[in-house]
Amino acid sequence: MSNILAGLFEPYSDYKKLEADLEGSGFENSEYIVYLNEDNHHSPYIVSVSVKEHQIDDAMNVFSRNTVMKTYLFENMSLEQANYSTLKNYISARNKAEIHTSPDVRIKVSTMGMDSEVKF
Repeated sequence: MSNILAGLFEPYSDYKKLEADLEGSGFENSEYIVYLNEDNHHSPYIVSVSVKEHQIDDAMNVFSRNTVMKTYLFENMSLEQANYSTLKNYISARNKAEIHTSPDVRIKVSTMGMDSEVKF
């Protein structure tokens, strides 16, 4: 079974160029799907590509050349299983489970703590 590499792309990026780049890198038209939201042209779109282990880096390079915001690798999934609602649910679950970086936290440490002497 193959793997699915999914990418979330900026709404202003050109999906036609992305398709051409994927095909130029050796992927067939039947090995990728571009999910566009017809209702809102200013929303990000998702692209899924069926990849084997040796193709993951090629697909990631194509994604990065086309301003991918985030990539997700789903192992042991076929392109038939990678419909829009399934991918959206998996991506949402991964984002909720991901530990996001927090801003720098400063901890103030006292230079004088408790000791065995009682001071008056």
